[in-house]
Amino acid sequence: MDRILVLDFGGQYNQLIARRVRELQVYAEIRPYTQVNLREIREAGYQGIIFTGGPNSVYDPASPHYDPGILDLGVPILGICYGAQLIAWMAGGEVGSAGNAGEYGKTMLQMREHLLFSDVPAESVVWMSHTDSIRRVPEGFRVLAGTKECPCAAMGDDGRRIYGLQFHPEVTHTAYGKQIFRNFLFSVCGCRADWNPSGDVELMIAKYRAELSGKKVLLALSGGVDSSVAALLLHRAIGKDLISVFVDHGLLRKGEGDLVERTFRQKFGLNLIRVNAGERFLSKLAGVREPEEKRRIIGAEFIRVFEEEAQKIGHVHALAQGTIYPDVIESGKGASAVIKSHHNVGGLPEVISFDEIVEPLRDYFKDEVRAIGTMLGLPEELVRRQPFPGPGLGVRIAGEVTREKIGMLQEADAIFREEIDKAAPGNKPDQYFAVLTDTRSVGVMGDARTYGYVVLLRAVSTDDFMTAEWSRLPYEVLERASSRITNEVRGISRVVYDISSKPPATVELE
Repeated sequence: MDRILVLDFGGQYNQLIARRVRELQVYAEIRPYTQVNLREIREAGYQGIIFTGGPNSVYDPASPHYDPGILDLGVPILGICYGAQLIAWMAGGEVGSAGNAGEYGKTMLQMREHLLFSDVPAESVVWMSHTDSIRRVPEGFRVLAGTKECPCAAMGDDGRRIYGLQFHPEVTHTAYGKQIFRNFLFSVCGCRADWNPSGDVELMIAKYRAELSGKKVLLALSGGVDSSVAALLLHRAIGKDLISVFVDHGLLRKGEGDLVERTFRQKFGLNLIRVNAGERFLSKLAGVREPEEKRRIIGAEFIRVFEEEAQKIGHVHALAQGTIYPDVIESGKGASAVIKSHHNVGGLPEVISFDEIVEPLRDYFKDEVRAIGTMLGLPEELVRRQPFPGPGLGVRIAGEVTREKIGMLQEADAIFREEIDKAAPGNKPDQYFAVLTDTRSVGVMGDARTYGYVVLLRAVSTDDFMTAEWSRLPYEVLERASSRITNEVRGISRVVYDISSKPPATVELE
């Protein structure tokens, strides 16, 4: 299998670069520049290398640099933004501040005819985000593209197959970014399109059947995509020796706890323990209003409940987790730089006794995990389950969480999702949900004054959840949802629609 190395210099789009490569059925792995040396790269036999962007200036001695010998490996290299500037710097070119000529956002690019830009128009829109620029290309390189403010927006040395792009082809705002990646992978690197995550399913089942034979394995099943796919995969491998603990904290969407239990216990026959701990979580949240404190309490209590159930079971040989590749990258485990800590990779308290951790999905992105889930026969409603925060409705209820508020939000959220599903079954937003605000509003029902809560509806469309546009839902859909919510859900008197994009807003409100 051909492989591409994504050498990370601190870029915010490092995962996106790897995803774009994998979407073209070429395997890509991300390694931070600090954790892989030249000898390891040489011995790994990569078909190509991509340098990511980064927030630094290459002429700053404290900025990320690398052994210039990488340019002499004979392996094709594509540098993006900071990566392009680093190539120029290492090869003897000149990089400096662009001053007032820095570019941010969509920019028109003029390209020369070149293999890297095959099937790309001579002029097209690209996404720029830079304060520095390449002032002079190194010997052996030539300028391949430019913009009004950036004369060298792309450069290349065809003899050594080394190229640099000042713009970001990995973001959707670059109109022909995917084609540029395709040209680099297949025309420059000579890769084969032989990466298919769903093709690994039978191999993984056989692997874990052999490695875990006769061992008890414990898994925390949330009902989310990652843990659901991990559970089904391991169940196929070791059957009843997998013990799945589903902690229902009472903050799930309407009917979701029953759906999880029905799917995994009845449909697939998993050895499932459901813990109904809603009242316990609710008592811990009494009087708490601050979002981060709610998150902390819910996360800590989840661990305690899981611990208690694990201790009832006794010693297990392995703990299984639904860790996926972005979790590994963001937590700095294995071959990744630390961006933020993640619950899956941080490990559970040492009170739980196990000999090893099993993470069958740690090499896969979310879309690849969904493909594996489909191969395993997971129902579409779980495979395509929208992102849902670990604290659940606890952070979609502004202010204090009460039983009454949970009930109101579950009903309002179910109505909104139902109306969208009916109106656009094949063209739905990527995420849509309701939020119960902490604001109350005067209303009129049956000639009487009411004073109920305001519900906020949120729907976004996105390719990667790093950025998101608010969805332009038809007015008829919003009207039906609003009318049903205010008529069917007691305690809600007003409905509003959120038209904030990310950035500057986030997808979730808390």
